Amino acid sequence: MPNPFDDPVLAGRYEAWYAGGGRHADVLEKELLGKLLDRFPDVHTVLEVGCGTGHFTRWMAERGLDAMGLDISEPMLKEARRLGGPRYLSGNAVSLPFADRSHDVTALITTLEFLADPLRALVEAVRVARQGVLLGVLNRWSVLGLRYRLSGKALWRSARFFAPRELVDLARCAADRRVKTVLWRTTLWPFPGVRDLPLHCGGFIGMAVILHEEISA
Repeated sequence: MPNPFDDPVLAGRYEAWYAGGGRHADVLEKELLGKLLDRFPDVHTVLEVGCGTGHFTRWMAERGLDAMGLDISEPMLKEARRLGGPRYLSGNAVSLPFADRSHDVTALITTLEFLADPLRALVEAVRVARQGVLLGVLNRWSVLGLRYRLSGKALWRSARFFAPRELVDLARCAADRRVKTVLWRTTLWPFPGVRDLPLHCGGFIGMAVILHEEISA
């Protein structure tokens, strides 16, 4: 299946959503992801896999982190580099060009939904992470997820949505014995005033997979 993110038109328009109709969602997603990032002790380096135009990579850099973005789509990377900020490189989520435990945290934000082999990508994310993995994933069991699936748009026809329990199981399988704790909450609730909750029906799942840096034999 063609990668929808290889479309230069989509790449050129991608950031406009965050500045327009997606502004409120962006605030809530970053608020939740920021809380989860704070659960990792003494984080300095973050690799964002599937960084797209670098929207969240730049946000993590603005938080004072040494952030790097990686993506397989050249049009998206071209836009990320045009917008400036952190370092960006071309690469595949299922075969990361980094040594084991080379970054404090690996982040995949609205990335797993578009990968043919999300488990393999998570195994790679765990491999290159010292402290853990940060996930932001659209929730299958939400009004927002249903709306996207019914939209008929090519981008969402190619996406696979996850439920929180499914995502926990996938993360635990990928991390295996290195799992210390898995924390998650959801945001983008269809109710005014709700920020994030430890419940299953919010539109966006934020998850921190906290790892043991070393494991006994």
